[in-house]
Amino acid sequence: MKKSLLIAFSVVLAGAFLALAAPDDKKASTPKKAGAMKSHKVVMQNDIQWGDAPPSLPPGAKMAVLSGDPGKAGAYTLRLKAPDGYKVAAHWHPTDENLTIISGEFHLGTGDKLDESKSDAMKTGAFGMMPARMHHYAWTKGETEVQVHGMGPFKLIYVNPADDPSKKK
Repeated sequence: MKKSLLIAFSVVLAGAFLALAAPDDKKASTPKKAGAMKSHKVVMQNDIQWGDAPPSLPPGAKMAVLSGDPGKAGAYTLRLKAPDGYKVAAHWHPTDENLTIISGEFHLGTGDKLDESKSDAMKTGAFGMMPARMHHYAWTKGETEVQVHGMGPFKLIYVNPADDPSKKK
């Protein structure tokens, strides 16, 4: 009697665990509203749509938005292509900035003033992360392509407002 009671209890307990672990197929396969399903996105190198970088960056760079909208709240990914010797004066962002070097050599330093001797040389494949509000600067050696991603809105605030190219005439 005790053995059959123990077996029955084990079967009920196992069934309860299986019921809890099983996915709710109705919720998983039915979108909340029509068109709510997301799809993947693939952007081939030759299909990247380059345009001039925004006025908050010095002239000469090209930019392409790969996903999201850097001007709005939410995730974004963009690419920046800068010529040899391109410099971005000391600045900061209200959100974290993540960088991956696609090609070239990107120099990244921290502080209130661009100092080439105090920057890290990041070559192809390198990754860097600048926390929100950290003062930093950058410059390139050779034509350089950098992928930037984070949470928007993306804003660039210069430590010295006089360095802001969007305010120069």
